[in-house]
Amino acid sequence: MMLTIQNLEAGYGHIAALKGVDVTVGAGEFVAILGPNGAGKSTLMKAVIGVLRQSAGVITFADQRIDDFATAQRIRLGMGIIPEGRQLFFDMTVRENLILGAYAQLGVRIGHETDAALDEVFVLFPRLRERQNQLAGSLSGGEAQMVAVGRALMSRPKLLLCDEPSLGLAPLLVRELLATLARLRDSGITILLADQNAQAALRIADRAYILDTGRVVASGESAALATDARLRAAYLGSGMEAH
Repeated sequence: MMLTIQNLEAGYGHIAALKGVDVTVGAGEFVAILGPNGAGKSTLMKAVIGVLRQSAGVITFADQRIDDFATAQRIRLGMGIIPEGRQLFFDMTVRENLILGAYAQLGVRIGHETDAALDEVFVLFPRLRERQNQLAGSLSGGEAQMVAVGRALMSRPKLLLCDEPSLGLAPLLVRELLATLARLRDSGITILLADQNAQAALRIADRAYILDTGRVVASGESAALATDARLRAAYLGSGMEAH
């Protein structure tokens, strides 16, 4: 397995946000983490990348236990993240924001490897090549999300964590974003996506887990979850309605 999470517990102060969560992600898989607001989706992603310390449980990545690893160590091992809210530096250019994504893996020096990684991002998102000298704060929402994806790819991750990437995007842009993530999966990058857009995620993910109040309440192949009337009514809500 690329990623194995066993009996994970994490939270904020005295609030337990994750209560014994088990998740596995195989190499080359696209796995979705779904559930309502407050279910623990973003907490899970923060614990996996290391910005939130777990209180119990085991996280294994690429056959190595990483519970005590700092975020930078996890990135060097092959993790990348598209954080919730994008978290771009608005007073820096698109190019500068992208280069920051290579820092943990390649260091501060801009050399051949960084240029090659930039070229790969520009092939994926030609619009960013055109906008590379533009301030990130002047971009549209869709363009800003391209930068967030591109920045995560600059470290050439084996596993890409996507924390609510569709938040605030119009439906057409959500479809384009998920199609891009599917292409990345097809290119060999393993994807773990946490998102509220259940319908779109289940159409494209191989498997999914549904969280509710910090616990896994269902898991399985995406097609089976999408057609389970009980799950649709209880957890997947209006996001499962046909468009």
